[in-house]
Amino acid sequence: MLISETDIEVRYAETDQMGIVYHANYLVWMEIGRTKLIEKLGFKYAEMEKDGILAPVIDVHAKYLQPVKYGDSSKIKTWIEDYDGLRVTYGYEILTGTGQLAVTGFTKHVCVKADTFRPVSLRKLYPEWHQAYENAKKQLLGKRN
Repeated sequence: MLISETDIEVRYAETDQMGIVYHANYLVWMEIGRTKLIEKLGFKYAEMEKDGILAPVIDVHAKYLQPVKYGDSSKIKTWIEDYDGLRVTYGYEILTGTGQLAVTGFTKHVCVKADTFRPVSLRKLYPEWHQAYENAKKQLLGKRN
């Protein structure tokens, strides 16, 4: 299974008064992980945007298990959880610097035209992306069976 791993150093500005990472910052970290995964697959989201295609979040979930604190390091693991040619779900695990699971979650996205927000088929517009996502999904299914 293709998993992208991204290291994060927790900055003071990302924490609340208790020195714990503020919950919304994990969503930013998920975006960082997602971007790195796309790059690892050989693509750039910015190139898609230049073509007038966006991939907004249509669903998000985060489960907080353990706090990450200021001064800690963290690791974001990101993978393709599901893909159907139109929608893609990215899975995430965020680990503390000592390797403990801190957050699990997913984000679901759909590609749309920037001017109309009408969904478009990744399969038709970007066949290389489609094939890479299909391959990543197959790897995940193979690992689960």
